[in-house]
Amino acid sequence: MRILLRCFALLCAAFCLTQPALTQQPTTAPVKTMVIRAAHLLDVKTGRMIDNPLIVITGDKITSLSGAPGEQDRQNGVTTIELPGATLLPGFIDAHTHLTSDPNFGYQQLGISVPKEALIGAKNARITLQAGFTTVRNVGASGYTDVALRDAINEGMLPGPRMLVSGPPLGITGGHCDDNLLPFEYHQTAEGVADGIPAVQHKVRETIKYGADVIKICATGGVLSKGDDPQASQYTLEEMKAIVADAHRLGRKVAAHAHGAQGILWATEAGVDSIEHGSYIDDAGITAMKQRGTYLVPTVYLETWMIENFKTAGLPAMYEGKMRQVIEVARKNLRHAFASGVKVALGTDAAVYPHGLNAHEFEEYVKLGMTPLQAIQSGTMNAADLLGWSDRVGSIEAGKYADIVAVSGDPMKDVTLLQHPVFVMKGGVVYRNELTH
Repeated sequence: MRILLRCFALLCAAFCLTQPALTQQPTTAPVKTMVIRAAHLLDVKTGRMIDNPLIVITGDKITSLSGAPGEQDRQNGVTTIELPGATLLPGFIDAHTHLTSDPNFGYQQLGISVPKEALIGAKNARITLQAGFTTVRNVGASGYTDVALRDAINEGMLPGPRMLVSGPPLGITGGHCDDNLLPFEYHQTAEGVADGIPAVQHKVRETIKYGADVIKICATGGVLSKGDDPQASQYTLEEMKAIVADAHRLGRKVAAHAHGAQGILWATEAGVDSIEHGSYIDDAGITAMKQRGTYLVPTVYLETWMIENFKTAGLPAMYEGKMRQVIEVARKNLRHAFASGVKVALGTDAAVYPHGLNAHEFEEYVKLGMTPLQAIQSGTMNAADLLGWSDRVGSIEAGKYADIVAVSGDPMKDVTLLQHPVFVMKGGVVYRNELTH
């Protein structure tokens, strides 16, 4: 009995000692507040240049613009970032990129494993963020490597932009989104291939199951693919309608790779949310896109880069011929589409050329007739609208993520300044600052 009483007493003592620890509430670190001061801020919605802006950031969100921090903020301590002579803009958005790929063309691609593709993505995510692109839409990756990359960035494992991802793109057998480099005996088929309405419905649901935020389809042939024609339509109108119906019902938008005019028109009539590339766009496609509010995501700088680097890019002859044909007509057609009032969201197709050069796309749009403000809007508020993220990114406003880029000078006078950001912040975290030491 004595032993039992002694044991009971020890248990009671232990309970009393541990009780405070059990009832104690976990402590929460105070939310960090910071202030950014700069020479100017571009309001991308109006084009108005705001002088001497002051931005207050609490945690990862913008609290106020051109207002002073409150008394409580001063008590908790405020970090001030001074950016003299700089112009602030919202973080840039690339609506068409491939972070998990590098410029490897033709049979070189066969030597890249899924694990290596994931590592390539980690490298390019950092490069892209450093270039001022705080949000991207990744439209096509093998083995759901873009899903893994998105999740790793969101979990804080590595630096990179906010990502909307598609996983493997959907395409027809033998089309642009298939793998046509190996002969018959290998029986190689890309993981996104699906033919016929039941099959494409299943594939949409499968990609969503494994983490896709957006559905990427190949409506026409492409340039960097063997045995197909960029001008030829691939998916039928009925197949694309089935894809869009399932995707939209399940809360996903659809991006359609489309060079040829018929494929552009069919994809638009099927209800896709954006046409990627649009090289052979004609008046019928332009009219349909304007009626439906479909975005055009041109990828223009890759053509300039290719012209300058054909000798060293390593394009196989089967790709180079198609690339030269597309370059010959695309700029004229895209200029016409811009002038006709089609909605445009910036996209680069980075991976066809080295990542980090994405901001050269702004300059190309100005060359094709846009004003600098229109070009900047394509890579900020327009792209945010296309992604469905206008409530969180695309402009510097209270309540949105503190995704902020600074350049030295006035980008409305010299859009090439966007190619050299001197300050990059994503979610209140500074990833580049060349002005404060």
